[in-house]
Amino acid sequence: MSKKRNTTDAYAKAGVDIEAGNLLIKKISPSVKDTHNKNVIKNFGGFAGLYKLPTNYRSPILVACTDGVGTKVALSKEYKRLKDIGQDLVAMCINDMVTMGAKPLYFLDYFATSRLEIEEAALVIKGIAEACKKTKCALLGGETAEMPGHYKAGQFDLAGFATGIVESDKIIDGKSIKRGDSVIAVSSSGPHSNGYSLIRKILKKHTPSKRILNELLAPTVLYPELLEKIIQKDLVKGLANITGGGLVENIPRAYGSQLKAVIDLNAWKLPRCFQWLREHGSLTSEDMLRTFNCGIGMVLFSSPGNEQRIMKVLEKKGASVFKIGIMEKRSQNQPAIIFNHQLS
Repeated sequence: MSKKRNTTDAYAKAGVDIEAGNLLIKKISPSVKDTHNKNVIKNFGGFAGLYKLPTNYRSPILVACTDGVGTKVALSKEYKRLKDIGQDLVAMCINDMVTMGAKPLYFLDYFATSRLEIEEAALVIKGIAEACKKTKCALLGGETAEMPGHYKAGQFDLAGFATGIVESDKIIDGKSIKRGDSVIAVSSSGPHSNGYSLIRKILKKHTPSKRILNELLAPTVLYPELLEKIIQKDLVKGLANITGGGLVENIPRAYGSQLKAVIDLNAWKLPRCFQWLREHGSLTSEDMLRTFNCGIGMVLFSSPGNEQRIMKVLEKKGASVFKIGIMEKRSQNQPAIIFNHQLS
């Protein structure tokens, strides 16, 4: 973005560089187009994206999700991990979607900044495109906005929007979960994209090792492909994506008010990065369980008879899987989730 362009264009003088936006589109278009499949109707650069619904569904239901990455954006920029933040954005949307049994169809992103830095934005959006490609999800479109005076210099924010599809009779809604069912955990890669306001506060006072920092900044796991086979085989009754609110808030979202999950905190070892956060942030178990995923990215509910089958399928795909609890009947005034022991 040259000084000449900024001094000859009135809008650029106000802080918005239209030409920079055009250059960004040119730079990212190969990555975006690489995510497109036969259902995407060519309309690159148009005012809206066009997507033809698959025809192999009897009674299709569309599933929509939206989310952001939160203050992890600031850390990723500070430590030059901008490409990873693209996967975080995609994962935060489609991991919610998969809990309904849906397959992602397409994704859209919104990138807002004080001043558009082309190389920086291109890294983020290429990361988004790569994550979409991994999950067979078309990056259908997006929006980039410069808002000088609204964002502080050097700041940007991200939001994502995804649409998926599921057969009406294959929706996973947790209604069949019952007393005696198993609670199974699939490991996370780290905090994913939650709890970073607290993480940043701790990092201002304490410097982690490179290993811990890498764990804190690891991109969110993309769960749809990992879970696809067990969903297709109707092996799960419910799913909970562990996002904001940690284990305490998210596990009960998968089942009804007549049940409670009894979770054994000795069933897994708290990963190193969470141990570091607990120690240097002087956090209680309650703080940890309500803020972070504590090493668990997705929770599955199944009948006891399917438990081992599920675990074998996921382990073959390289996932770390372990049983963490059991479903029990919930009495009046009891909490929806009970934790045995303390975080190890």
